[in-house]
Amino acid sequence: MKIFYAIISTMEQPHSEATDMQKMIADYMENGLLDNIIDMFKYEKTLYDYIPGLITDERLRVRIGTIALLETLKTEDAGSMGKAITSLVPLLKDGSPLIKGDVAYVLGLIGDQETIGVLEQLTNNEDPNVRIIAQEAIEDIRSRQS
Repeated sequence: MKIFYAIISTMEQPHSEATDMQKMIADYMENGLLDNIIDMFKYEKTLYDYIPGLITDERLRVRIGTIALLETLKTEDAGSMGKAITSLVPLLKDGSPLIKGDVAYVLGLIGDQETIGVLEQLTNNEDPNVRIIAQEAIEDIRSRQS
């Protein structure tokens, strides 16, 4: 638990060190410390601001870890999912089909009915994988609402 408290005290430092915090979280995620990161996010809601940077990280383990993080927080910190959604939706306009697909997938996991509109816009995307992932996300959301 010493790691957890050291990280929390780092969050109290000036905003100019936000990049360092995001890098530290990404490094922890890459090293498999997802449980620690989950606890950090449940304790410190401002960490949700780092979601866009984590899900667009160049390291595959970090991107997959971010998806797993959000999937877990959906049940363990459901009240903060609005903050996650708000940070993710702008990424649907990213130029990378990989990022669009990952974000659409995560929005499907979160399952908020209000994201269907932005996901429907992706069903006409030029990339066939993005279209499929967006359609599956919409279907997942609707299936949970019925």
